[in-house]
Amino acid sequence: MDRRYRFRRVVNYVNLTTPLGLLIAAAGGARRQAGPDGLVFAYGYRYRFPVAGAFTVGNVVLTRRDALSDRLVRHEGRHATQWAWCAGLPMLPLYLLAMLVSLAVCGDQASYNPFERLADLDDGGYPRNAARWRRRA
Repeated sequence: MDRRYRFRRVVNYVNLTTPLGLLIAAAGGARRQAGPDGLVFAYGYRYRFPVAGAFTVGNVVLTRRDALSDRLVRHEGRHATQWAWCAGLPMLPLYLLAMLVSLAVCGDQASYNPFERLADLDDGGYPRNAARWRRRA
């Protein structure tokens, strides 16, 4: 494993987000499987919240699906790096604020959310909606 992914894995364990992700996976009845670059996949997550094809907490990628595309794995891997850079739990309120701003600006949770934009909207399967004031009537 590349040094940067080992570093990310250690940081996300130390900041307690990966243990939190593993706890959420267990509570959601997901089965765990080792993934690439230090990620842990949690398939079969049974809760419908949050509304997403997959979501990441620390290095744990949770999904209701049985498999993930390579593009979505790359997208969620970038979110794992964001958890490390945000020093763990501060990521959650920052992400929620960014999601609310995106909803206000363009009507969806991702188009103007810097976390999703930096993780690559296309890889995450998100649309690229224009701001409300830039749309033609």
